[in-house]
Amino acid sequence: MNLQSNDFEIFGLSPAFALDRQALDERWKDLQRQAHPDRHASADAATQRQAMQWSVRINEAYQRLKDPIKRAAYLCELNGAPIQAENNTAMPADFLMQQMEWREALEEASGVADLERMADDVADARRQRLVQLQRCADEQRDFAAVAQQVRALMFVERFARDVENRLEQLGQ
Repeated sequence: MNLQSNDFEIFGLSPAFALDRQALDERWKDLQRQAHPDRHASADAATQRQAMQWSVRINEAYQRLKDPIKRAAYLCELNGAPIQAENNTAMPADFLMQQMEWREALEEASGVADLERMADDVADARRQRLVQLQRCADEQRDFAAVAQQVRALMFVERFARDVENRLEQLGQ
């Protein structure tokens, strides 16, 4: 194995958004068994260091691949379309309107039932965006569009956390 390999290569996967999560988890366990530093405890210092580097690199790749947003952002980087979330916050007008409506609804929410409905709506929006993202990445190979979807999903995720926080506050 090569520490410079991309995450998909490390896991023996084709670079794509869609992946079999169970197969990814099983491959991660297998790779960790092979590279775990404890397995190389009686080896020389260089071998132990290399095992530690591999273990860290495998975990890093796994964390990125198992998370849909991180995986999509990584695919964008690999395909020359980094998401640049810090510098590029431009969103379509309809998306911005939805965000404003959600924010207003969150401010006006008066109870758990309102917030739970909102959480369901946000979860549906997230699922729809992930389907669109997969289409853009795996079928159309349009990584500029994937980058925009990732930026939008980052907003959706942040709002979902805000709704969860409000639910937790009301539950106390």
